Parts: sequence; C-alpha cells; structure tokens
Amino acid sequence: MKPMGAIPAEFLAPGPLRIAGRSAAEWIDAAGSSPVFVYDVGIATARVARFRAAMPPGLDLHYAIKANPAPPMIAALARLVDGLDVASGGELSLALAEKPAGRISFAGPGKRDAELEVAIIAGATINLESEGEAARAIAAGQRLCATPRLAVRVNPDMELRGSGMKMGGRASPFGVDADRVPALVRRIIKSGADWRGFHIFAGSQALSAEAIIDTQTETLALAGRLADDVGVMPPLVNLGGGFGIPYFPGDVALDVEAVGAALAERLAERAGSLAETRFAIELGRWLVGECGVYLTQVIDRKESRGETFLIVDGGLHHQLAASGNFGTVVKRNYPVAVAAAPYDAPTETVSVVGCLCTPLDRLADRVTLPIAQPGDIIAIFMAGAYGLTASPTAFLGHPQAAEITANVGQS
Repeated sequence: MKPMGAIPAEFLAPGPLRIAGRSAAEWIDAAGSSPVFVYDVGIATARVARFRAAMPPGLDLHYAIKANPAPPMIAALARLVDGLDVASGGELSLALAEKPAGRISFAGPGKRDAELEVAIIAGATINLESEGEAARAIAAGQRLCATPRLAVRVNPDMELRGSGMKMGGRASPFGVDADRVPALVRRIIKSGADWRGFHIFAGSQALSAEAIIDTQTETLALAGRLADDVGVMPPLVNLGGGFGIPYFPGDVALDVEAVGAALAERLAERAGSLAETRFAIELGRWLVGECGVYLTQVIDRKESRGETFLIVDGGLHHQLAASGNFGTVVKRNYPVAVAAAPYDAPTETVSVVGCLCTPLDRLADRVTLPIAQPGDIIAIFMAGAYGLTASPTAFLGHPQAAEITANVGQS
C-alpha cells in the first residue's frame, strides 16, 4: 500500500461525494459521458476572497489562465481579478473576450511576429523574454504605427527555494538576465514604446511561506536596484506567484496569511524608486487547482499476480499530472476516492489504471480505497489546474473528456 494526498476540505463531507451540491453520477449525466472534469467555481471564488483578505491593500491579483483556460472558468475569474496573464496567442484571444486589453499581459518565450502584432494592436502588455523579442516588438509597432506596451521579464539572480519548478537563478529561456535589464529598458523607452515595468518570476508550486517571503523580499530589492539603474519608475512590478497547493502525502498547505503580512511590511519599506509603483501577484494553480475533480468510470476489474487493478475509461491523456508524468520525478499519489462509497465501506488495496496501451497510464498506485466494481465512479482530486489542456489528449485517439464549470446549487 502507498499513501495518497489529502482530499481538499471542501469535498470531505462524510458519505458519497458531492460537487457543488450534486453527486458524481449526476455530473456525468449532465456531461452526457464519462470522463468529465467538474470545476466548482465557488471554491475558486473563495480563494480570491482569501487572497484579498490576506494581502496588503492595493496589491493587484492576476489570473494565469494557462492553469485552466476553460472559457467559463476564465469568465468567472475575470470578474474577480485585476488582470489576466496569457502565454500564447490562443490564450490572448480567450482573455480579450473577458477583459480589456489594458488588463492583459502576454508572457512566454518564442512569441511569433503575428502574436506580437495582435497584442500590440489590441493594447495588451507584452512581457519581453529577450533583447531579440524586444527588437521584434518595437519593429512591429513601427510597421503598425502603434505604440507597443512593453514590460521586461527579468531572469533573477535567485530561485524560489522548495519550488516544484524553478524559474530563476540559472541560465534560462525565460526572461532577460538581471544585469542586462537596465540597458534594455533604456532602449525600450528611447524607442518611444510604452514601458510598463518588470515581471520577476522565480519559481512555482512552493508550500513554504518562509521561502516565498524571502523570495519576495529579494524580488523587491532587485526591482528597486533595476529602477535605480534605469532612472525611471516602473509603472508595475509583477512579483510572480509561486503559491503551491498540497497534492501529496505530507504536504502542508501554504500559510498565505503569513505571506501577506510579510509582504505588507516589505512594501512599506520599499525603495524610493518604487514609491508610486503598483504591484501584482500572478496566480494560477493556487486559485483553481483544488476546485477541480476528474470523474472517470470503472470499465473492468482484474487480478494479476496478487494485485488488483481498476481499469477506468479515463487516463493520462486527460490527467497527465495525476499519472506522475508532468514535472514530477518520483510517482506519488494524488487524492482519489470511490465517489459513491459510504464512509464505512470495506476497503482494499488497488491500482487505478487508465485505458491507454502504455504502462505509464497509472492514475493511482496501490492505494487503499473502498471496494469498487465496473460502473463505479472514481474521483481524482486536485484536477482544477494543469489537467486537460496540459495532457496529450490526442494520444491513441480516445475520446475527449468533457469539462463543466459548476456553481453551488446549479441544476
């Protein structure tokens, strides 16, 4: 037997699973098929409210829509956050349907000229990843007779300790090395472009408040030094995010209130060159990761050499992260449940495997679950971020999973 992560508190009521007031079977019926992702937008809404209460007044909140670009999710969060951050031309189109372009920023290396032009014409801020991209964006603005809105993504000298994906302190395709930033900003300003400030992102999926506080302290100091070197106040400094969620056994939820209290102190002490600067935090998975549940039905139950397998109609082609093949080195189990099982049901040790013809398609490895039979529904939690669109949906030609964004009381 192997342990699994803790089921989010919002789904922990005793008895059969309820999602936004309805059973797993009701959601599959509503979708018309299994598997289905169900996103309880009420949980994401509560996350936004918790962020606002914890953080210093005036701090902007941006939603990084790559975490979950389902249009209903974007629409729900766009009404609650101050900005949307996108990472492709496709995401830009989704964001423009929900938010004014002045509230949208576009990050990511390798932006095509056509994407730069769309962003410039719309009036979105482009977070530049290199000197070459800056030159192409400025040239595009001149061709279009439009003033590009340009920020510089900084590759900082530090990294976010304990983060699942480190984005600073090393050679990187992301951002401009910090020592080269002032010269680039001066060129941007000289070109006549509208310089919008800095984007400084050191890492993601951190659960240590102390590590995030230390990184934010260093980020503010770096932004102050860069502003001093440039000689012009940055209109905005995006402090990145990095807020993690507890996927696995032993993970402890991030103390967001401690982060907010420390950030308030640091902002009060910030450099004079940042006195009138606005600040933002960009979050994706922390807002939406725990609001999603992936529901998949058992097709077959089999025994092999003393092990029991529940074979389901979903798999890694929908939920790659739960299979351990998306950025993790050691396979650990997401929280999983048999959706309709009573709280006192007898249990067994099983592996939940998908329908794909590959041994990689294992959604839960030797976990203790209530005894399940073909037709029962397996719920895989922590499915609200980096789920369907982060998975190889075309692999082996199986059907696409449905997505439903739900509110409590939806019928």
